[in-house]
Amino acid sequence: MIQLTNLSKGFGGQTLFNDVNFKMQPQQKIGFVGRNGSGKSTLFKMILGEESVDSGSISIPKNYRIGTLKQHLVFTEPTVREECALVLPEDEQWNFYKIEKLLFGLGFSEADLDKDPLSFSGGYQIRINLVKLLATEPNMLLLDEPTNYLDIISLRWLKGFIREFDGEVILITHDRDFMDSVTTHTMGVQRKGLHLVSGDSYKYYGTLELADETYEKTKANQDKKRKELEEFVARNKARASTAALAQSKQKELDKMEEMDDLATDTNLSFKFNYKDTPAKVLFRADALGFGYNPDEPLFENITFAMERGKRLAIIGKNGKGKSTLLNYIAGELGEQQGNLEFHPSTMFAHFGQTNIERLNTKVTIVEEIASMSKEVGIPQARNIAGRMMFSGELGDKKIEVLSGGERSRVMLGKIIATPANLLFLDEPTNHLDMQSIDALADAIDNFEGSLIMVTHSEMLLHRLADALIIFHKGGAEYFDGTYADFLEKIGWEEEEGNTKPKKKKPKIDYKERKKLRKAVTKERNEERKPYTKEIKECEEKIEKLEADMAVKNKALEKASASGDNDSIMEHSKEVGLVQQEIDALFERLEIATEIDDEIVMKYEEKLAEIDA
Repeated sequence: MIQLTNLSKGFGGQTLFNDVNFKMQPQQKIGFVGRNGSGKSTLFKMILGEESVDSGSISIPKNYRIGTLKQHLVFTEPTVREECALVLPEDEQWNFYKIEKLLFGLGFSEADLDKDPLSFSGGYQIRINLVKLLATEPNMLLLDEPTNYLDIISLRWLKGFIREFDGEVILITHDRDFMDSVTTHTMGVQRKGLHLVSGDSYKYYGTLELADETYEKTKANQDKKRKELEEFVARNKARASTAALAQSKQKELDKMEEMDDLATDTNLSFKFNYKDTPAKVLFRADALGFGYNPDEPLFENITFAMERGKRLAIIGKNGKGKSTLLNYIAGELGEQQGNLEFHPSTMFAHFGQTNIERLNTKVTIVEEIASMSKEVGIPQARNIAGRMMFSGELGDKKIEVLSGGERSRVMLGKIIATPANLLFLDEPTNHLDMQSIDALADAIDNFEGSLIMVTHSEMLLHRLADALIIFHKGGAEYFDGTYADFLEKIGWEEEEGNTKPKKKKPKIDYKERKKLRKAVTKERNEERKPYTKEIKECEEKIEKLEADMAVKNKALEKASASGDNDSIMEHSKEVGLVQQEIDALFERLEIATEIDDEIVMKYEEKLAEIDA
């Protein structure tokens, strides 16, 4: 098992870890928590040898293999089989049996082995990376945000996989429900050390809270005693009769260990601004339909009434049209099919990628929040910025220098400033840490109005949703019930364990079918070319820019440590410009990926018809 001994690490004058000691036990599956920037990913890099330690040591037993799941999906080979075989040692390069056994175990069919890795959905591409990881036969997995960009089906599959993995795991994720469902222990970065608890994250934070209370009481008693000793020494050191006693008390005072004030993290804390309405039904949707290609609608014939207080979740695989439906209802897209009839008193606030992109990057956080309404003055906007963790001078930062997560919090601040009785939230937990997600769930829970939300978080679905629109089975349908009701009565047809339909006898012979498949595959690849090229180009540029960002951040940290204001301003500007480039590339990547997924889906249907 790995062991950390007196490990210390810092960046730019800031200490992340100080004399850390930790030993992994057999079969432990640890959820690793801590605020953004606390050093979780840095610890992973040190264990993997990608980052040096300042002092101390990391001990890894001989022949103990540590595997990590890459977040960047980069495939170079034409088939799944060949792509996975890349990780095999040179003397095993043609041992396809080993690869095939793993692929079959993760739900791939015989026919899938000769398909292009890029022809699969994001969830199955993650599985391909997992096969590549498992083929190296790791004893331990280090998983850093493996849930990023996965849809709800893939998340449920990954949950089962981690539970069944025969080895040790350390998992970093912002998805608390996911973490607690797969881990045996929870570990956190706490005041430059590691704190491990047997149990879930709730037990971890409860234990920490109790420890902090004990520390505060001990410190209060010590401070009281220190004050009494200081006063005694001051009163008696000048008197000859009591000088010896005063000197003794001074020695006692000198030996007392100084207890620092506990550092506390700023937490997101807010409530939405409810606008009262007499309406029992905020709007009615009748036979809604929309598609970027009129011949291939993403959804159609969606009918429901949005009653006051209803909480509707839109769920399903990535690239099926969930965000499009939300944007359509919010009036972001031109009308196509059906009717939307809103009550005159309905007022909504919309959190989505399109809105975040429209933030005015040239103004400050406070100014942007204040721009939401004439009724919101600068003092109120500053107060809202503080609740979004931009207190004091942080509220005067320009939008252009903010990260994606910080811009999401600014958008939440604008929504708080908007009186509304209907919330539209598209993946609101993206970029938020665990504590902020809990605060968001509490705020939604306490909101008196109605909600339409796109999310992959099963925690939010179980906690908040009382109705669903489900994108599955090639379309979308309204379901009047909770997420638990849906799982019990319908469930996800893609999940393992479901009864699969029996294959029908092919209507065409093998040679003809192979010829048709080849033609369709060639047509598909031609249509996908510009988008796969765009995806690859964006991913490569993002990787280079992120490396460049790391260098510039180190330079900024060095300038901050030396107090060189001119250098700080210059490096801050450079960091902001690089972040803008990265954000723009992620936008391009998302658009290209969505189009590419739609093309793949279209041709999968054609190939299925050939095989039918």
